[in-house]
Amino acid sequence: MESGCQVASEEQIRSAERILETVKKVYPDVDVTGEAEQPDSTASPADLLERAEKLLRPKDENGDQQACFLLGLVHFEKHDYEEALKAFNSIKDHDPQALYQLGVMHFDGLGTPADPALAVEYMKRVAQSNSPQAGHVKYAALYNIGQAYLEGYGVTASTVEAERYWLQAAADGNPNASVKAQTALGMFYSRPESLDLRKAFFWHSEACGNGSLESQGALGIMYLHGQGIHKNMESALYCLKGAAKRGNVYSQGHLVAYYYQRKIYSKAVALAKRIIEYKDIQAIGRTTGCLPEFVAKGITMALFYYGRCLQLGHAVSQDETQAELYFDKAAKMDAEVCEGLQMDITLGKI
Repeated sequence: MESGCQVASEEQIRSAERILETVKKVYPDVDVTGEAEQPDSTASPADLLERAEKLLRPKDENGDQQACFLLGLVHFEKHDYEEALKAFNSIKDHDPQALYQLGVMHFDGLGTPADPALAVEYMKRVAQSNSPQAGHVKYAALYNIGQAYLEGYGVTASTVEAERYWLQAAADGNPNASVKAQTALGMFYSRPESLDLRKAFFWHSEACGNGSLESQGALGIMYLHGQGIHKNMESALYCLKGAAKRGNVYSQGHLVAYYYQRKIYSKAVALAKRIIEYKDIQAIGRTTGCLPEFVAKGITMALFYYGRCLQLGHAVSQDETQAELYFDKAAKMDAEVCEGLQMDITLGKI
């Protein structure tokens, strides 16, 4: 896994490339003469955004609302949030995409003091919009409203309302709807307070089929333990290995456990050593779309199992002092996961 700075740079490049590509697609008639000779594929995010702004500025000055929205995105990506706010505010009553972006900015306090109640209000207006421009942002808005109700952020906390909005956002597994909502429902039905593992399996299956990396890993774990579905080791390994290869750290941690429990210690040690080098949990979460909480759990599992291998000398030189250091790191990363694994040692499972 790359360092946090490198991951952030890759994110910025992809976002800047998407904006410039959109500008050129929406305005194929724009005059691109005089652009820098450096190809888009090798330009920096700042250069790409500068090109996009140069192409959009004349359109915006002529009152083109689509150009105004895209210019707002350029400012947003440049972290010029005050200018982004001005652009989105100027067209929010006519463009649900701009209204959605304002909702995001008020949620996160970007360019303006955080105002979660206003953010939810804007998201609800987007969700109720009949404008063709609402498109996919309507489903994203519904997902965000559900998340706000789950956390009690800007509204009174309500799991009933969270579930209701997520079901609307998930749209029966429609791949063009909110895949995040489909995964969120899988997680929701796995919680002790709203436990329904059959529903959890259904929604994770829908989300996985629509590309969710987090749900792919969750399905592997459900197959592994027979949760909501009959235990199926072949399917478990297929999902876990596939998710691990795509960067799901929680799946990687479970693979370490799988290799250790089957006494394939060399594979357990090799994978664990790679995982414990991960540093920026938040960046990994952004890059993979997985919850940072579960990224941390995967790293915790790797730390603990690597410590156990050091303690017993499995596929590595025995070193009880180093083992204790890794156990301590695991406990600091996620005490609950560590306690469960410690109990497994006590019961003779590890």
